[in-house]
Amino acid sequence: MTDPIADYLTRVRNAVMARHKVVEVPASNLKKEMTKILYDKGYILNYKVLDDGKQGLIKMALKYDPATKEAAIKKLMRVSTPGLRKYTGYRNVPRVLNGLGIAIISTSKGVMTDKEARNEKVGGEVLCYVY
Repeated sequence: MTDPIADYLTRVRNAVMARHKVVEVPASNLKKEMTKILYDKGYILNYKVLDDGKQGLIKMALKYDPATKEAAIKKLMRVSTPGLRKYTGYRNVPRVLNGLGIAIISTSKGVMTDKEARNEKVGGEVLCYVY
């Protein structure tokens, strides 16, 4: 697989469009950190990391509005790809929908949101936008 992060985002995006309650993705340390951010920011209900003896799995419970049945995740967009990496300094960290969404950034201090990167005054690779 050439781009595991794009595969992760595509699996979640497809599960949201198909109105699935749970989605499973192969685990890696970067994907675990991204899932933790999605959970902390309220885009998913819960997640569990399962050990299957090999790579492991991340099982995520997707979040929907009980009244309108609308998903919490409206859009997941990959920014930096293996063919064209997108890096940013801390002064130019992108705002997603004027702060309503989040950008997930891989920095030297770990994976964090755009707001945390601005507060820590650290830049890095912009992985994806979520709103």
